[in-house]
Amino acid sequence: MDTLTHALSGALLARATAPKPAPDTLPVLRRVAVGMMAAAFPDLDFITGYFGDLAYLYHHRGVTHSLIMLPLWALLIAWLCALIWRRDRSWRAYFGVAALGVGIHIVGDLITAYGTMVFAPLSDVRVGIGTTFIIDLWFTGIIVAGLVASAVWRSSPVPAIAGLAVLCSYIAFQGVLQQEAVRFGEAYAQSAGLKDAQVSAQPRPVSPHNWMVVVRNGEDVRYSFVNLARREAPRLAPDAGYIARLDAAYLPLTQAQWVRASRFGVADAERKLAREAWQQPRFEFFRWFAEHPVLLHVDSDNPSTCVWFQDLRFFTPGRDRFPFRYGLCRDGGGPWQPYQLVGETARVPVF
Repeated sequence: MDTLTHALSGALLARATAPKPAPDTLPVLRRVAVGMMAAAFPDLDFITGYFGDLAYLYHHRGVTHSLIMLPLWALLIAWLCALIWRRDRSWRAYFGVAALGVGIHIVGDLITAYGTMVFAPLSDVRVGIGTTFIIDLWFTGIIVAGLVASAVWRSSPVPAIAGLAVLCSYIAFQGVLQQEAVRFGEAYAQSAGLKDAQVSAQPRPVSPHNWMVVVRNGEDVRYSFVNLARREAPRLAPDAGYIARLDAAYLPLTQAQWVRASRFGVADAERKLAREAWQQPRFEFFRWFAEHPVLLHVDSDNPSTCVWFQDLRFFTPGRDRFPFRYGLCRDGGGPWQPYQLVGETARVPVF
């Protein structure tokens, strides 16, 4: 989830949980400010990107997003707040709201599909519920509405509490839709004779009804972009804007189109080369990171050969570029070297 939405969610939670004014409690505006800062804090791990792609993949949503480390981060934030406000209160006055801010950030990332290492540094397992797209304007809008209402009726926490209640209801609604999308995928798998298939549904932008349904049967993958509420396919005008282009790919269930892909391709020569590249020790980072890896394509341009993979979690039609596409290249019979595919042709070394 984007950092701005995280910060706003921290502000809303801080206002909703504010106690009645008393000499020993934080002023409401200061409490809201602390909630915002604490909820934005975990995304400071963006600095790992300056140390290379691998550092970012391995550590983004890591220790700063850990439930185990949450008390330590809350203590650090509380101590900093005591310094910022010139020690008119001890760090203890800030600890609770700081912990709430960090906590709602972790929850906000858990509901997306990227995966969050909530048990770091003890485990690098990524957990993701996957009910909510990483940038959800409806989700953010609910938070903003709650904050605006809180500003209008500033003497009461009820608007903020109501905003949080609506937000939780929206997430629950998304969970219901996710299960509906999974059932649609299961029905397809059954009709296609894929008895051992694993079905999942990935949220997509613009509408909570937009989903990518993934049916994985061993190395074979089939996926479809569907809208659970739509009755007719959208018509995309030539001058359609970015939001319309993002939304256009999602068809009614009755018109769903399934795309077949494979982790290693179809042709024998292609499969052999893709397997060789996939198993390279220097590609371990992508094997660990990817949830739905498929072969993108193989480029053979003598003397260079490149094998490219993508994770379907991050494949969103309508975008100009797709993130997290990686592969390995070699010249002649030389060693495989990892690269990131930027755009359709540019390759950037991974370090």
